[in-house]
Amino acid sequence: MTFWVLLNHWDFQPTVVAGCLLLAGGYLAWVRFKPQRRAVVFFSGLGMLVVALLSPIDGLGDTYLFSAHMIQHLLLLLICPPLMIAGLPEKATRRLLEQPNFKRVERWLSRPAIALLIVVGVVWIWHFPAFYNFALAHESVHAFQHLTFLVSATIFWWPVFTPLEEQRMAAPSVLLYIFLACLADAILGIILTFVPAGLYPMYLHPEDPWNILAILRNNWGITPQVDQQLGGLVMWVPGSLIYLTIILGCLLRWFNSPETETLVSTSELS
Repeated sequence: MTFWVLLNHWDFQPTVVAGCLLLAGGYLAWVRFKPQRRAVVFFSGLGMLVVALLSPIDGLGDTYLFSAHMIQHLLLLLICPPLMIAGLPEKATRRLLEQPNFKRVERWLSRPAIALLIVVGVVWIWHFPAFYNFALAHESVHAFQHLTFLVSATIFWWPVFTPLEEQRMAAPSVLLYIFLACLADAILGIILTFVPAGLYPMYLHPEDPWNILAILRNNWGITPQVDQQLGGLVMWVPGSLIYLTIILGCLLRWFNSPETETLVSTSELS
């Protein structure tokens, strides 16, 4: 029964729907339906954005479960931005960044130390209880929170996934860059896992508009303490695995690059 209740609680918020449609329409107009492979990657990221903001994950996280909210944050920070950046077309992106204003901003924000500080700062600040609880209590602030997650994550992932190959970070730098971000998220996840329940009081005695609280508490055994532990674990374990997967992907890309093949061939000859 709970499964069907959840399926019936997609929340097609007009502003989110409009924003996603604008992204889709703008992308299609920009790339003129080419290249198809990159378009599939971009729209996979956009689809994950729809799931994060419009599916029952959003309602569960806003009302019932801290753990559902952490799944949503994971999608906004680690899934949607990398896919959407990787799906951008190279030629169109190059033309855009030839504009002086865009070029100046991109050069400044793509500095690894700045990008890393921005995303780590945004994630940690929003998980301070005062800011987190305030966002839950005010819908406009909550929407701004999600926007800052997307923007900061886009800034962070840009040097890794930019379609302009010459501007991507070198593999050794990428390893350190992603490891530091993973470490910061893991530490926060560990803290959330082991502190007592009540850090975010709304989840202690939530409202029950979907009439599923008894099922979550009694049938599924998701007490406030278990919920907070699950939320911390989501940030800590699956989040770290996503970072690790991206690191391995970057290493594979580096080993398959023409420069690496040339370097290997030269070393073999010598």
